[in-house]
Amino acid sequence: MLHSAARRPAALRPTLAAFTVVACAVLSLATPAAAETAPKAKALDLSNFVLTFEDDFKYLDVSAHGPDTRWIAHTPWNGDFGDAAFDDPGPLGPFAASREGLTITAHKDAAGKWHSGLLASMDKDGPGQHGFAQRYGYFEIRAKLPDGPGVWPAFWLIGTQKETSSAEIDVFEYYGAFPTGFHSVEHIWEHGKDRLALDHITDISPNFFTSHFNRFGVMIDPQRTRFYLNGEEIWDTPTPPEYRQPMYMLVNLALGGGWPIDKLVSPAVMAVDYVRVYRDKALPETATAP
Repeated sequence: MLHSAARRPAALRPTLAAFTVVACAVLSLATPAAAETAPKAKALDLSNFVLTFEDDFKYLDVSAHGPDTRWIAHTPWNGDFGDAAFDDPGPLGPFAASREGLTITAHKDAAGKWHSGLLASMDKDGPGQHGFAQRYGYFEIRAKLPDGPGVWPAFWLIGTQKETSSAEIDVFEYYGAFPTGFHSVEHIWEHGKDRLALDHITDISPNFFTSHFNRFGVMIDPQRTRFYLNGEEIWDTPTPPEYRQPMYMLVNLALGGGWPIDKLVSPAVMAVDYVRVYRDKALPETATAP
Protein backbone atom coordinates (compact mmCIF):
# COMPACT_ATOMS: atom_id res chain seq x y z
CA MET A 1 0.00 0.00 0.00
CA LEU A 2 2.78 2.41 0.84
CA HIS A 3 6.53 2.68 0.92
CA SER A 4 8.92 5.40 1.92
CA ALA A 5 11.14 7.38 -0.41
CA ALA A 6 14.66 8.54 0.43
CA ARG A 7 15.10 11.75 2.37
CA ARG A 8 15.82 14.83 0.30
CA PRO A 9 16.15 18.61 0.86
CA ALA A 10 12.91 20.62 1.04
CA ALA A 11 14.00 24.14 0.14
CA LEU A 12 11.79 24.10 -3.00
CA ARG A 13 8.85 22.05 -1.81
CA PRO A 14 6.61 22.27 -4.91
CA THR A 15 9.55 21.26 -7.14
CA LEU A 16 10.19 18.25 -4.95
CA ALA A 17 6.61 17.13 -5.17
CA ALA A 18 6.91 17.15 -8.95
CA PHE A 19 9.62 14.52 -8.66
CA THR A 20 7.48 12.06 -6.70
CA VAL A 21 6.89 9.97 -9.82
CA VAL A 22 10.63 9.91 -10.53
CA ALA A 23 11.34 8.79 -6.97
CA CYS A 24 8.84 5.95 -7.35
CA ALA A 25 10.54 4.81 -10.54
CA VAL A 26 13.94 4.76 -8.88
CA LEU A 27 12.63 2.79 -5.93
CA SER A 28 11.07 0.20 -8.24
CA LEU A 29 14.56 -0.69 -9.51
CA ALA A 30 15.59 -2.09 -6.11
CA THR A 31 16.65 -5.73 -6.32
CA PRO A 32 14.70 -8.50 -4.53
CA ALA A 33 17.74 -9.14 -2.35
CA ALA A 34 17.80 -5.52 -1.23
CA ALA A 35 14.09 -5.68 -0.40
CA GLU A 36 14.58 -8.85 1.64
CA THR A 37 17.32 -7.28 3.75
CA ALA A 38 15.52 -3.96 4.36
CA PRO A 39 14.82 -3.42 8.07
CA LYS A 40 11.22 -3.99 9.12
CA ALA A 41 9.37 -0.83 10.07
CA LYS A 42 8.83 -0.45 13.81
CA ALA A 43 5.30 -0.39 15.16
CA LEU A 44 4.21 2.43 17.45
CA ASP A 45 4.43 1.53 21.14
CA LEU A 46 2.69 3.85 23.61
CA SER A 47 2.64 1.43 26.55
CA ASN A 48 4.89 3.73 28.61
CA PHE A 49 3.08 6.94 27.64
CA VAL A 50 0.35 9.02 29.22
CA LEU A 51 -2.22 11.14 27.36
CA THR A 52 -1.62 14.87 27.88
CA PHE A 53 -3.89 16.44 25.23
CA GLU A 54 -6.99 15.20 23.46
CA ASP A 55 -9.60 16.92 21.32
CA ASP A 56 -12.24 14.76 19.63
CA PHE A 57 -14.07 17.89 18.41
CA LYS A 58 -17.52 16.97 19.72
CA TYR A 59 -17.61 20.71 20.29
CA LEU A 60 -15.15 23.36 19.10
CA ASP A 61 -13.32 25.66 21.50
CA VAL A 62 -11.85 28.25 19.09
CA SER A 63 -11.61 32.03 18.72
CA ALA A 64 -9.92 34.24 16.18
CA HIS A 65 -6.89 35.11 18.31
CA GLY A 66 -7.45 33.82 21.88
CA PRO A 67 -6.33 33.96 24.60
CA ASP A 68 -8.95 31.88 26.44
CA THR A 69 -9.74 29.15 23.91
CA ARG A 70 -8.10 25.81 23.17
CA TRP A 71 -7.48 26.81 19.54
CA ILE A 72 -7.11 30.03 17.58
CA ALA A 73 -7.99 30.39 13.90
CA HIS A 74 -4.78 32.00 12.63
CA THR A 75 -1.06 31.40 12.94
CA PRO A 76 0.35 32.72 16.25
CA TRP A 77 2.78 34.93 14.32
CA ASN A 78 0.01 36.50 12.19
CA GLY A 79 1.51 35.03 9.05
CA ASP A 80 -1.32 33.27 7.26
CA PHE A 81 -0.39 31.68 3.95
CA GLY A 82 -1.68 29.94 0.84
CA ASP A 83 -4.25 30.88 -1.76
CA ALA A 84 -7.29 30.77 0.54
CA ALA A 85 -7.98 33.20 3.37
CA PHE A 86 -8.09 31.61 6.81
CA ASP A 87 -11.42 32.82 8.13
CA ASP A 88 -12.49 33.49 11.70
CA PRO A 89 -14.81 30.97 13.35
CA GLY A 90 -18.54 31.65 13.28
CA PRO A 91 -21.84 30.44 11.81
CA LEU A 92 -20.52 30.98 8.28
CA GLY A 93 -16.92 30.09 9.11
CA PRO A 94 -14.89 27.10 7.91
CA PHE A 95 -15.23 24.96 11.06
CA ALA A 96 -18.00 22.58 12.10
CA ALA A 97 -17.92 20.25 15.11
CA SER A 98 -20.24 17.31 15.73
CA ARG A 99 -20.39 13.79 17.19
CA GLU A 100 -18.43 12.71 14.09
CA GLY A 101 -15.61 15.20 14.75
CA LEU A 102 -14.35 18.33 13.00
CA THR A 103 -14.66 19.47 9.41
CA ILE A 104 -12.65 22.29 7.86
CA THR A 105 -14.27 23.46 4.64
CA ALA A 106 -12.62 25.43 1.85
CA HIS A 107 -15.07 27.19 -0.43
CA LYS A 108 -15.13 29.80 -3.19
CA ASP A 109 -17.39 32.80 -2.64
CA ALA A 110 -19.53 34.61 -5.20
CA ALA A 111 -16.63 36.92 -6.05
CA GLY A 112 -14.37 33.95 -6.82
CA LYS A 113 -12.25 34.25 -3.66
CA TRP A 114 -11.36 31.10 -1.73
CA HIS A 115 -11.78 30.79 2.04
CA SER A 116 -10.62 28.03 4.39
CA GLY A 117 -9.47 27.38 7.95
CA LEU A 118 -6.52 26.80 10.29
CA LEU A 119 -6.32 25.85 13.98
CA ALA A 120 -3.31 26.55 16.22
CA SER A 121 -2.92 25.36 19.83
CA MET A 122 -0.93 28.48 20.91
CA ASP A 123 -2.34 31.99 20.78
CA LYS A 124 0.85 33.90 20.02
CA ASP A 125 4.64 33.69 19.96
CA GLY A 126 6.78 35.22 22.66
CA PRO A 127 6.10 36.38 26.23
CA GLY A 128 2.56 36.03 27.55
CA GLN A 129 1.55 33.23 25.20
CA HIS A 130 -1.28 30.87 26.16
CA GLY A 131 -2.13 27.44 24.88
CA PHE A 132 -0.80 23.91 24.61
CA ALA A 133 2.81 23.00 23.81
CA GLN A 134 4.91 20.02 24.85
CA ARG A 135 8.58 19.11 24.75
CA TYR A 136 9.09 15.57 23.44
CA GLY A 137 6.35 12.95 23.20
CA TYR A 138 4.04 11.65 20.51
CA PHE A 139 1.72 13.94 18.50
CA GLU A 140 -1.03 12.40 16.34
CA ILE A 141 -3.99 13.37 14.18
CA ARG A 142 -6.61 11.08 12.64
CA ALA A 143 -8.00 12.67 9.50
CA LYS A 144 -9.57 12.14 6.11
CA LEU A 145 -8.17 14.46 3.46
CA PRO A 146 -9.89 16.27 0.59
CA ASP A 147 -9.29 15.46 -3.05
CA GLY A 148 -8.60 17.76 -5.94
CA PRO A 149 -5.72 19.71 -7.52
CA GLY A 150 -4.70 22.56 -5.26
CA VAL A 151 -5.71 21.23 -1.83
CA TRP A 152 -2.86 21.44 0.71
CA PRO A 153 -3.88 20.04 4.11
CA ALA A 154 -1.28 19.64 6.87
CA PHE A 155 -0.61 18.78 10.52
CA TRP A 156 2.54 20.43 11.85
CA LEU A 157 4.45 21.58 14.93
CA ILE A 158 6.28 24.82 15.75
CA GLY A 159 8.75 25.37 18.59
CA THR A 160 7.88 28.02 21.18
CA GLN A 161 11.46 29.31 21.41
CA LYS A 162 12.20 31.69 18.55
CA GLU A 163 15.00 33.84 19.89
CA THR A 164 17.59 32.57 17.38
CA SER A 165 15.66 30.25 15.04
CA SER A 166 12.26 28.69 14.38
CA ALA A 167 11.85 24.91 14.61
CA GLU A 168 9.17 23.33 12.42
CA ILE A 169 8.09 19.71 11.96
CA ASP A 170 5.55 18.96 9.23
CA VAL A 171 4.04 15.66 10.33
CA PHE A 172 2.30 15.52 6.98
CA GLU A 173 1.73 17.80 4.01
CA TYR A 174 -0.49 16.51 1.22
CA TYR A 175 -0.62 18.09 -2.23
CA GLY A 176 -3.81 17.22 -4.08
CA ALA A 177 -2.00 17.72 -7.39
CA PHE A 178 0.06 14.61 -6.52
CA PRO A 179 -2.34 12.08 -4.94
CA THR A 180 0.16 9.20 -4.78
CA GLY A 181 2.41 10.57 -2.04
CA PHE A 182 2.72 12.87 0.94
CA HIS A 183 5.56 14.82 2.55
CA SER A 184 6.98 14.76 6.07
CA VAL A 185 9.40 17.66 6.46
CA GLU A 186 11.87 18.96 9.04
CA HIS A 187 12.87 22.64 9.08
CA ILE A 188 15.03 24.98 11.12
CA TRP A 189 14.43 28.54 9.92
CA GLU A 190 17.10 31.21 10.45
CA HIS A 191 16.86 34.66 8.85
CA GLY A 192 14.32 33.39 6.34
CA LYS A 193 16.42 30.40 5.22
CA ASP A 194 15.93 26.73 6.05
CA ARG A 195 19.12 25.41 7.65
CA LEU A 196 17.89 21.81 7.98
CA ALA A 197 15.58 21.22 4.98
CA LEU A 198 14.88 17.49 5.18
CA ASP A 199 11.92 16.18 3.14
CA HIS A 200 10.64 12.61 3.13
CA ILE A 201 8.05 11.40 0.62
CA THR A 202 5.88 8.39 1.46
CA ASP A 203 4.22 6.85 -1.57
CA ILE A 204 0.57 5.78 -1.35
CA SER A 205 -2.06 4.37 -3.67
CA PRO A 206 -4.55 6.84 -5.23
CA ASN A 207 -7.50 7.74 -2.98
CA PHE A 208 -5.73 6.24 0.04
CA PHE A 209 -6.13 9.45 2.08
CA THR A 210 -9.38 10.66 0.55
CA SER A 211 -11.47 7.49 0.92
CA HIS A 212 -11.02 6.86 4.66
CA PHE A 213 -9.41 8.15 7.86
CA ASN A 214 -5.70 7.67 8.54
CA ARG A 215 -3.45 8.38 11.53
CA PHE A 216 -0.43 10.66 11.09
CA GLY A 217 2.03 10.98 13.97
CA VAL A 218 5.49 12.02 15.08
CA MET A 219 7.48 10.84 18.10
CA ILE A 220 10.13 13.22 19.42
CA ASP A 221 12.64 12.22 22.06
CA PRO A 222 16.05 13.65 22.96
CA GLN A 223 17.83 11.36 20.48
CA ARG A 224 15.45 10.53 17.60
CA THR A 225 12.48 11.96 15.73
CA ARG A 226 10.26 9.27 14.20
CA PHE A 227 7.30 9.67 11.85
CA TYR A 228 4.35 7.25 11.68
CA LEU A 229 1.46 6.44 9.38
CA ASN A 230 -1.29 4.31 10.93
CA GLY A 231 1.07 3.22 13.68
CA GLU A 232 3.86 2.14 11.32
CA GLU A 233 7.18 3.97 11.34
CA ILE A 234 7.96 5.59 7.98
CA TRP A 235 10.95 7.84 8.77
CA ASP A 236 13.58 8.16 11.48
CA THR A 237 16.06 11.03 11.93
CA PRO A 238 18.40 12.30 14.68
CA THR A 239 16.71 14.90 16.87
CA PRO A 240 18.48 18.25 16.37
CA PRO A 241 19.01 20.47 19.44
CA GLU A 242 16.38 22.89 18.14
CA TYR A 243 13.68 20.19 18.52
CA ARG A 244 14.40 19.75 22.23
CA GLN A 245 11.85 22.39 23.21
CA PRO A 246 8.07 22.66 23.64
CA MET A 247 6.16 22.42 20.36
CA TYR A 248 2.64 23.62 19.62
CA MET A 249 0.33 22.22 16.94
CA LEU A 250 -1.32 23.53 13.80
CA VAL A 251 -4.00 21.84 11.67
CA ASN A 252 -5.07 23.44 8.41
CA LEU A 253 -6.66 23.05 5.04
CA ALA A 254 -4.61 25.46 2.92
CA LEU A 255 -4.79 25.77 -0.85
CA GLY A 256 -2.03 26.20 -3.38
CA GLY A 257 1.44 25.58 -1.99
CA GLY A 258 2.89 26.52 -5.36
CA TRP A 259 0.30 24.59 -7.40
CA PRO A 260 -2.67 26.10 -9.31
CA ILE A 261 -6.16 25.92 -7.81
CA ASP A 262 -8.14 26.97 -10.89
CA LYS A 263 -9.48 23.44 -11.45
CA LEU A 264 -10.39 22.84 -7.79
CA VAL A 265 -14.12 22.30 -7.25
CA SER A 266 -15.79 24.11 -4.33
CA PRO A 267 -16.24 23.00 -1.59
CA ALA A 268 -13.28 20.88 -0.41
CA VAL A 269 -13.53 19.32 3.05
CA MET A 270 -10.93 18.00 5.52
CA ALA A 271 -12.38 15.82 8.28
CA VAL A 272 -10.58 15.37 11.63
CA ASP A 273 -11.55 12.64 14.08
CA TYR A 274 -9.14 13.71 16.82
CA VAL A 275 -5.84 15.27 17.80
CA ARG A 276 -3.91 13.61 20.64
CA VAL A 277 -0.59 14.11 22.40
CA TYR A 278 1.21 11.68 24.70
CA ARG A 279 4.14 12.03 27.07
CA ASP A 280 6.76 9.38 27.80
CA LYS A 281 6.48 8.67 31.53
CA ALA A 282 10.25 8.19 31.65
CA LEU A 283 10.78 11.85 30.72
CA PRO A 284 9.96 14.95 32.83
CA GLU A 285 6.54 16.56 32.48
CA THR A 286 6.93 19.43 30.00
CA ALA A 287 3.42 20.15 28.74
CA THR A 288 1.66 23.50 29.12
CA ALA A 289 -2.09 23.50 29.73
CA PRO A 290 -4.46 24.33 26.85
